Amino acid sequence: MTVQLIDPFQRPITYLRVSVTDRCDFRCVYCMSENMTFLPKKDLLSLEELDRLCSTFVGLGVEKLRITGGEPLVRRDILTFFRSMSRHLETGALKELTITTNGSQLERFAADLYAAGVRRVNVSLDTLDEDKFARVTRWGRLPQVLRGIDAAQAAGLRVKINAVALKGFNEDELFTLAEWCASRDIDLTFIEVMPMGDLGNEDRIGQYWALSDLRADLAARYTLTDLPERTGGPARYVRIEETGQKIGFITPLTHNFCESCNRVRVTCTGELFMCLGQEDNADLRAPLRNHPGDNAPLEQAIRQAIFRKPKGHDFDYSRQRADGQVSRHMSHTGG
Repeated sequence: MTVQLIDPFQRPITYLRVSVTDRCDFRCVYCMSENMTFLPKKDLLSLEELDRLCSTFVGLGVEKLRITGGEPLVRRDILTFFRSMSRHLETGALKELTITTNGSQLERFAADLYAAGVRRVNVSLDTLDEDKFARVTRWGRLPQVLRGIDAAQAAGLRVKINAVALKGFNEDELFTLAEWCASRDIDLTFIEVMPMGDLGNEDRIGQYWALSDLRADLAARYTLTDLPERTGGPARYVRIEETGQKIGFITPLTHNFCESCNRVRVTCTGELFMCLGQEDNADLRAPLRNHPGDNAPLEQAIRQAIFRKPKGHDFDYSRQRADGQVSRHMSHTGG
């Protein structure tokens, strides 16, 4: 039997997030610059290389695979990759194949994703106000995303909304978002904005809305019950008793969740990042391309990298500056 991946802090690695493209049809202010320079095609892993890489991780004990970007559904022929990955669902080696998307292409792809074995999708949506949506995404159109969510639900996909909590932007929509999700039987997770990328004109400290404050606002109106469940990621959940819905909180700043981290990330160029909030990474593209018929070098590179997985990130806003900031954009590592 293949020995499972265990990091230096005795955490089994069972969750892999893979970016399949650095490209996106939006330019969200906390994720990308408006004028991005994208990678040449030759630098990206091919769909065949992505398949081989993900299959190797599945063979090493990864049970949950999340496909991200950029926007993963703008990658040409991406459905062939999902269809291929479904073989691991059929054997039971892979427990879940899922995707994080901005929703812009869901109207086209929802039914095909379901047919390929995807059962849950995370849709990034920070506001239900059309003008504000255009402002925060720069290029996005809210009606297109809402049609995508409709299509996902019609196809049988379970939808979860991921909303980045942005001070002065969507604070006034807290209850609107919660009640809209409750009315649609959609789960909702709030995420604290993280100090990633060239900040440029974006003030991360000014954007930062602590989820402890957001939760207190919710608790002033609703009865919140803490839930013990985990979905393999960093979110902590509560149930709103008045609506029965589940609300998640991803709090890299106010509550460091690293002690239970079971995940690693691979970029579209084959860089393995053992921690979202650290710069250390391992090159998996070289063993993939230099040894096309031999997986042993790839497995060795993965194991050596997992042995360097740190205890946690260093994100910190407590001194009123973006400490622990990493230079790459969120879109580079995968949302």
